[in-house]
Amino acid sequence: MNQIIFLKGENYILRPLTIEDVHGNYKNWLNDPEVNLYNTHARFPITEKYLIDYVNSLNNLNNIVVLAIIDPLENNKHIGNISLQSINWIDRTSEIAFILGEKDYWGKGVMYECGKLLIDHAFKTLNLNRIACGTSSLNVGMQKLATKLGMSKEGIRKNAIFKNGIYADIIEYGILNNQ
Repeated sequence: MNQIIFLKGENYILRPLTIEDVHGNYKNWLNDPEVNLYNTHARFPITEKYLIDYVNSLNNLNNIVVLAIIDPLENNKHIGNISLQSINWIDRTSEIAFILGEKDYWGKGVMYECGKLLIDHAFKTLNLNRIACGTSSLNVGMQKLATKLGMSKEGIRKNAIFKNGIYADIIEYGILNNQ
């Protein structure tokens, strides 16, 4: 497969999500309880057909940018996804979302590098003004990532997520273009 490079970091490449990705580990990540411990995936089974339909639908949407995270040193291995979701072109806002499915890459700064790339693209190329993310109060790693990316804690939504038999708060973070 020819490698399309959308954004290139020091160690990782961001490229459009493809149907070929569906046939790899992608569907396994979305069904893995450990990968999805603190997010809303893995509540219902994710099938290959569902993901094919999802990837195909991305070509027709202008309010979402979903990118595959690729390790070029490991035979262009697809290790996760990063996205700008719910893009509002009038208010110039978006939400950023992350999934690092390949556990061997956890704790190695992948999402920091890729998050910086995508936030920079959002502000400098897409002319967005504000990017937000929300995470479970139990997800300490994501809270640290949001802070490291320059996001400020903006608020808490009490008991906003039910996962693994308990309710948890959602902590909201945001960053403005002028920060």
